[in-house]
Amino acid sequence: MGKNLASKTAFIIAVLLVFCYGIVGIPKGGLKESIARRINLGLDLKGGTHLVLEVHVNEAVASAVDRDAVRLQTDLAAAGVMGVTTGRTDPARPQTIIVSGIPGDKVSDARGVFNGVNYQTYDVASGPDGTQTLTMKQSAATDLANRTVETSIETIRERIDKLGVTEPVIQKFGLGENQILVELPGLDDPARVEEVIQSTAKLEIHAVTGGPYSTDQDALQANNGVIPADSILVRGAATSGGPDQVWLLKRVSEVEGTDFRDAQPATDQNGRPNITFSLTTEAGERFYKYTSEHSATSTTPGSMAIVLDNKVREVASINSAIRDRGEIEGGFTKQQAADLSLMLRTGALPASISFLETRTVGPSLGAASIRQGVIAAVAGLLAVMAFMLIYYRGAGINACLALVLNLVILLGFMGFAGSVLTLPGIAGVILTIGMGVDSNVLIFERIREELRAGKTSATAVQQGFGHAWVTIIDTHVTTIVSALILFVFGTGPIRGFAVTLAFGLLANLFTAVFVSRVIFDSHLKNKERGAALSI
Repeated sequence: MGKNLASKTAFIIAVLLVFCYGIVGIPKGGLKESIARRINLGLDLKGGTHLVLEVHVNEAVASAVDRDAVRLQTDLAAAGVMGVTTGRTDPARPQTIIVSGIPGDKVSDARGVFNGVNYQTYDVASGPDGTQTLTMKQSAATDLANRTVETSIETIRERIDKLGVTEPVIQKFGLGENQILVELPGLDDPARVEEVIQSTAKLEIHAVTGGPYSTDQDALQANNGVIPADSILVRGAATSGGPDQVWLLKRVSEVEGTDFRDAQPATDQNGRPNITFSLTTEAGERFYKYTSEHSATSTTPGSMAIVLDNKVREVASINSAIRDRGEIEGGFTKQQAADLSLMLRTGALPASISFLETRTVGPSLGAASIRQGVIAAVAGLLAVMAFMLIYYRGAGINACLALVLNLVILLGFMGFAGSVLTLPGIAGVILTIGMGVDSNVLIFERIREELRAGKTSATAVQQGFGHAWVTIIDTHVTTIVSALILFVFGTGPIRGFAVTLAFGLLANLFTAVFVSRVIFDSHLKNKERGAALSI
């Protein structure tokens, strides 16, 4: 018995030391500074920036439909259906492709293409004048919209990481469709945040069909006053520090941000900065077809425009056919090559974004919240400890020691896991204190019942813990399940509450059942057999 008790005591001390390390780590400076390095504070405690963004998913849908329209025209030609026109004609209906000009004797051949594997996400209907309408199915459009938001979240997260923000919150915002919540603790410069996020605008590479022109009017005059239906005018500066010019580009991009696997700054054979990149397999095949037809050695050489946020940033020549790997040359400086390669890697938003809400939380407000929260937690802890000491006498000391160890384990958990402590999280800590006392009350009352039934102190302790165990497990498991649901479906502050509550309940299972039992056993070991228990 004594040897077993000694090993349990040593285990408890080891757990206490481990979680104390989780709270302070390797001490550097004062105790407060050491704890601050391990316990990350949330936006409401540290201050920072709160943003709500909206992703314009219709742009991603329109881009996908434009791609399918171009591929459809190629597939129809391969099936012998020549002279047709495919494309979106109504900006208000981005999910729709109109196919016109199908010869009467080729309708069945066209239908065969429409029913092919490439267009299973579209519903097909006949329209007036022999036109056919392909409309993206709602399930496919919804799936594309969800993927667009998820990709935007990951892209924004990668860009935010370079700001050095500890534990930023970047997730879907549950109050609106296609919205993203961004919370950046400790960063109180929303203008800089917006600049970094906006630099992740939609990135595309378009074929250049004309330009540069000085103005839109010059572009119109050069094209007989009419811009072709498959082209667009885009402004931008293709040379560093140069004035804005106007370029005539193909409406449908050859490659866009989500097609890039990787991009890195490099140098060409003459030591000039350029960019090496790799594409996905599908994008590589598509890009190879375009670049092989318009490389410097082909009969129709061409160039590419890199468009970021609907503005031409660079115009590069096509030296040779490019499949899934290639180089972009455009008279870059070293910094421009580094910045542009970073945009290609992490700035590939599939659609543009807008800011719906921007606000900051001052650090002074956060400091006041911390002070008041700590006061509430300490006051609650002292009040509970006083009650336990008065009502349960000597056994109350047992409960107080278990409560203190409970808090040490909870804070150590958070230090090891890198969890963020929010104001609702402090509420979770306070609730954990109450749950811990509840467990002790269940055990102590059961021990009292056994003592009133004439059991010895040792037997009463054994029976009290044994019978209360099932009830404690039931209450804790149901509350932990509730905390998990809050964590999965809640936003930042709610998740902070769920984390501290769940960690606290797990710690309480250990302290209320195991630690308290060891303290009782140690106390009874040093008492004479049959002596009364102070409870």
